[in-house]
Amino acid sequence: MNGSGSVSLGVDSEVGRLRSVILHRPGDELKRLTPRNNDQLLFDGLPWVDRAQDEHDQFASVLRERGVEVLLLADLLAEALTVSGAARIQGISAAVDTRKIGHALGQHLSSYLRSVPPAELSAILTAGMTFDELPIDASSTSLVRRMHHGGDFVIDPLPNLLFTRDSSFWIGPRVVITSLALSARARESSITDLVYAHHPRFRGVRRAYESHTAPVEGGDVLLLAPGVIAVGVGERTSPAGAEALARSVFDDDLAHTVLVVPIEQRRASMHLDTVCTMVEADAVVMYPAIQNTLSAFTIRREDDGVSIRGADPFLEAAADAMGIGKLRVIDTGLDTVTAEREQWDDGNNTLAIEPGVVVAYERNVETNARLEASGIEVLRIAGSELGSGRGGPRCMSCPIARDPL
Repeated sequence: MNGSGSVSLGVDSEVGRLRSVILHRPGDELKRLTPRNNDQLLFDGLPWVDRAQDEHDQFASVLRERGVEVLLLADLLAEALTVSGAARIQGISAAVDTRKIGHALGQHLSSYLRSVPPAELSAILTAGMTFDELPIDASSTSLVRRMHHGGDFVIDPLPNLLFTRDSSFWIGPRVVITSLALSARARESSITDLVYAHHPRFRGVRRAYESHTAPVEGGDVLLLAPGVIAVGVGERTSPAGAEALARSVFDDDLAHTVLVVPIEQRRASMHLDTVCTMVEADAVVMYPAIQNTLSAFTIRREDDGVSIRGADPFLEAAADAMGIGKLRVIDTGLDTVTAEREQWDDGNNTLAIEPGVVVAYERNVETNARLEASGIEVLRIAGSELGSGRGGPRCMSCPIARDPL
């Protein structure tokens, strides 16, 4: 199978035993957040970075203790930059925006970055660079440099890189490189693309779909069952992106049914996995406020093209596509205030590491209790600082290898 590591790469469900995953340990990019820019960079507050790193280390340890191989994105990036000159060119080209800083300064900056060691270049590509940190004196020849404040970014930081689910996800033995909807995250896909293209671990891996225009984000994509995919359409994934993904996976024989699920276009429900995730092969944890209103358009592969049906109730359409009588629902409780608070704190954003075993934030007491009452083992992690970017364990993980169900 694909990949030069010891684990065969490929994912065909949300709940098959997790073998290997990509995480990104938060780094200096989070230290770039200020009260002036945190909204623009999609964070609701300024995280205590040391504590966020401790919480993330705990998350990684919980996975490793359960036999999961944890690959850190910064390490993969530095290794790809070490072995490939093309990777360096690709990373630098994506980071240096001449529309923003001008051609002359862009040339100076690119020339400097080509001389930087791989680990340092990896850090710059993720944490960004300010005008004060420019090692070249272009003030006499660059109007751009003279007119910017020293703390302005000549390369923007990527604090949302923490959420590795969004810029790539796997369908079967292939990887999807996504197009992220908001400008603050656009360059994350270039980092992911670079790693998959040039790191030896991913040699021979084929792409399932590459979206260069219509946005698709991994947090909106749930692999309900082998051959059955749900795609949320809302703030981040567009109808055009969902349809293009569906047609692509049909062409590659990676799926036979795609459910397109409209969700509210608001911060609290930015992705489908903020309101619903799978915890067993036939069970989901779901925000109760949408349980009876969530709908789906069903796109099926046909001999003469595709058929589109709906919209129908999501739970019924999902069960039908999965070939099961009913999809079991575990909700976050009948108390609407508690349910809304825990949905905001990513109570529905669980990461299954095998059927019936999930990682969840410890703060969502009610949701976790209801999961356990339904027979689900909950591995609790701290998330007081990690959660300031609005993302839970599923958002922070990109599974690259799961056992087939």
